[in-house]
Formats: sequence, structure tokens, C-alpha cells
Amino acid sequence: MDIELLVLLAMLGVFLIGNLLLKLPVSLSMILGAVAGALVAGEGVPIRHLFEGCFTYVDTILIISTAMLFMTAIQRSGALEALNALIVTKFYKVPALMLILLMFIVMFPGMITGSSTAAVLSAGAIVAPILLKIGIPKARAGAILAVGAIMGMAAPPVNIPAMLIAGGVDMPYIGFEGPLFLITIPCAIFTVLFLGLKYCKNLDIEELKKDLDMEVGKKYGFKLYIPILLLVVLLVLTRAVPKIMPQLGTPLIFLLCAVVAVFTGRRFNAWEGGLEAMDTTIPVLAKLMGVGMFIQILTLTGARGYIVVSCLGWGLVALYIAICTIMPGFGAVSSYGAASVMGVPFLLVLLDTGDQITIAALLSFICCLGDLMPPTALAGNYAAQIVGLKYKPVLKHCVIPFLVCIALAVIYLLNSKYMGFLTR
Repeated sequence: MDIELLVLLAMLGVFLIGNLLLKLPVSLSMILGAVAGALVAGEGVPIRHLFEGCFTYVDTILIISTAMLFMTAIQRSGALEALNALIVTKFYKVPALMLILLMFIVMFPGMITGSSTAAVLSAGAIVAPILLKIGIPKARAGAILAVGAIMGMAAPPVNIPAMLIAGGVDMPYIGFEGPLFLITIPCAIFTVLFLGLKYCKNLDIEELKKDLDMEVGKKYGFKLYIPILLLVVLLVLTRAVPKIMPQLGTPLIFLLCAVVAVFTGRRFNAWEGGLEAMDTTIPVLAKLMGVGMFIQILTLTGARGYIVVSCLGWGLVALYIAICTIMPGFGAVSSYGAASVMGVPFLLVLLDTGDQITIAALLSFICCLGDLMPPTALAGNYAAQIVGLKYKPVLKHCVIPFLVCIALAVIYLLNSKYMGFLTR
């Protein structure tokens, strides 16, 4: 048996034992897996490589940290509750449009933090009572929240699995917006309409208002939305007119908008809000550090190259089957781990089949779907808790949206050579 295969099995074995049997955090399990792989390869405990791996994704860590500060700020200021109330009161006579806009609210925190958990726990908790009041059954409402959170996690501007895959092949995280929007928006719209539209008939706006915070929007008005609009404007301008607009960097943009949010809505303790944001974010940041160490040792020992070479011998049909099954399956443990361990090799194998950025974006989208897969199912379990159910009935309603998402991703993968215009 090749030593690279032994190293890979040792790393995956220790990782799975630590996470599934010993119930250790994903981050710590990945670190132990990395150390086990180095020992099997005869490298001892390579402190230097572990340290380098820990800081592989420091840019991503900065983006996530500042994005979570912004998310917490606008949540505490009342902007999300006001936006929720505005959508329901203005569009309740057009149920399809109302549901789509509510779905976008569920997605929004995931889009700027890269975390499905953040989306479910923040916007999901705000939207859930409205979905239930409309008459959507609890299990279907939970499925809408779970899939919506994952679509937000996969959508730009912050898609962590895409960043991990891009970083693994030294590709800049630029041009991903087009392919990611093209896959996430249709899937999100299909999911919310498929699961909820038939229950949105003869809506009573007075009943709906009982679950809405109508006062915060009236009290603060348009200025509540200034931080969100400022964020969009700065992100667009830095990309649209780079020669005119100073390149502030995504972390600084999030930080500036978070500061603005402190003064545009309900007053709150900024220090306590920052601590809450960091408390939520630390497990995600720890995962990124663990993934970095894991990938560093895979590269050091040659196991990463072994995966790529092995994939080359599978043939395209077997490869696409693996992409549709193994990647989301591995995501049941960690979607970030799936992106690093499986996404990078699969991208290297598919490089000659189409547009590289499009392929990387689609692979990251499939990795994100792992947050629906039991036993971990981060997005699914949190969504089920919010609607007061166990995950099993919620999972049942996630199956068809999951299959539609996979099918659309495969169709795009097969035609990625025609989609290069989206990345320019």
C-alpha cells in the first residue's frame, strides 16, 4: 500500500474518530488528524508546517470576523426586523414575491458571513414566526430556513468553501459572483415557492402584524437601512471603478458599516455586541485554522497529490458521481473540510473541462449542501430547533430541493465552458 494512501487514511480516520466518536470539535479533530498524518509519514510533529497552516486562511478569517460584527450590529439596531415588517406589509397581496423576499432575508446573513448557522440563528429566527403565521407547516418552514441559510452561505460576496478551494490552487477569489448568483438564486426561489406558496392564500395582514416589529421602522425610518446600503455601495464601487475608488478591502468595509450601524437605529452596547459576534464566530474561525493545518500536512506528505492522481483515473462519469455524493456526504462532518479535502483535487481534475472559476464556484456550492446532511446538519438542526421540531421531519422536506440543487449544479458543470462570461 502506498505511503500516501496510509497517510490519507490515518488523517481521515483520526479526524472521523475524534469528531464522530469522541465528539470533539471539528477544528480539534482536524488538528489531531493532521498530526497523525505527519507521524505516519515520518515527519514527526512539524510545528512550522502546523503554524503555517494555521494562518493559511487569515484573509478569510478577517472577512468573517468583521462580517459577523456588521451582522450583529444591524440585528441589534433593528434593521432586520424593520426590513421584515416592510416586506410583509407591502407585498402580502403578492404572496410569491413576499416569500421570495423573505427568503432573501434568510440568505442575507449567510451572504456576508459565509455561515449557514449565522443565517439561521439571526434572520431565520426573525422570519420563522411569519412563515408559521402564514400557515406553512412547521416542517416545511424549517426546510425553507435550512435551505435558505445554505443558499446564503453559498452566495457571494462571502463563500468560504469557494475561498478554500481557490486558495488551494492559488486562484484569487475574484469573479465568483456571477456563477454563484446563477446557481443560488434559482435554487432559493424554487425552494421557497415549492415548499410554501400553496399555503399563502387569503392572508390576514392584521394577524401577521402581531408577529412584526412595526415600531422600529416608524421610529428610525430610512436611516435604519443606511449601513446595508453603504455596504452594497462600497462593495460594488471597489469592484466597478477600482481606479477611482480606494481599495479599502472587504474587512475594513464591513467594519466601517458596523460602526455606522451603531448610530442609525436602536441604541445598543457596541462592546457587548462585539463580544457576542466573536463568541458566535470563534468556532468557525477555529475550523478554518484546523482546515489550514490539515491541508498543509496533506501537501507536505504528498497525500494531496495522491488524491488528484487517483481521481484522474476514475473517468468523468465516476468523477461526477463522486462530486454529487462524496462531497455533500463529507460535508455532513464539515463543509469546509469537504471543500479543502475533496474540492481542491476535483477542481484540479476538471480544470481542462471548462471555466476554472465557474467550476470552483459550483464545487463550493455542492460542498455547502453538506450542511443539510445528518448527523451534523448544522443548518438543518438549528432550523428545526427554531420551529420546535426534531430534524427528521424537516429533512424529509429538504430532499427535493437538495436534489434540484445537485441536478442544476451538475448541468452547469457540464456546460461550464460556455459560462466564462460570468466571471469577467
